Amino acid sequence: MGIDFSKKMVAIAEKMFPGIRFAQGDAQDLPCDDANFDRVLINFGLLHLSHPQQACVEAFRVLKSGGRFAFTVWAGPEENPGAKIVNDAIEAHADLGVELPKGPPHYLYGEKQECRKVLEQSGFDGRTTSFQTRVVEWTVPTARYFFEAERDAGVRTAGLLARQSPERLSAIRTAIEEGVRRYKRGNEFIIPMAAHVVVVSKG
Repeated sequence: MGIDFSKKMVAIAEKMFPGIRFAQGDAQDLPCDDANFDRVLINFGLLHLSHPQQACVEAFRVLKSGGRFAFTVWAGPEENPGAKIVNDAIEAHADLGVELPKGPPHYLYGEKQECRKVLEQSGFDGRTTSFQTRVVEWTVPTARYFFEAERDAGVRTAGLLARQSPERLSAIRTAIEEGVRRYKRGNEFIIPMAAHVVVVSKG
C-alpha cells in the first residue's frame, strides 16, 4: 500500500503500478489499523512533514511486532557534494530573511545517535538502528538542470528560491551552474549525491 497527501500523485502512482493499492493520506495520521504491516518505508519524505517524529510514531503504530521501519534523508553539505553546490550558492547570494512556512531543520536526522534517540522515543528498539550513508551519481544533461530541478521540482529549496528577487535568483543560478561544471564528463554532468539510509525494528 502506498500513501501520499497529493491526490494527483496518487493518481500517477495508480496508473504506473496498477497492481498496488494507493490512498490519499497523511503520514502523520495514517489511515491504517494498528499492527497491520511488516514494513513501512518513507523515501525522502520525512523532512517535508511539519512534525516528522509523529510520522515515526505512526510507523511504529501500524507495524507488526518485529516489523521494520526505514527512511532516507539527504546528507548535509559537509558530506554531500550536490547539496554543497546548492548550499554554497544560497548562502552566498540568497536573502535568507524571507518568510517561509515552518518546518523541521533542513538536515534533521543527520547523525545516528540523533536518529536512535528519536526512534526510541517513538517506541522502536534503538539497539537495532542501522544508519548508513550512501553516495549515488546523478547524471544531468546541462549545468543549468540542477538549478531548474531545485526551482521547479523541489520543496524546501524551491520555496526559498521563489521568494528571491530576480537579481538574487540569477546569482544563485550562476553559482549553481559553476558548481555543476566541476563534474562534467563528456557531454554530461555527473553529480555525487549522498543520503542517509536508516532502518530500525519494532520489538
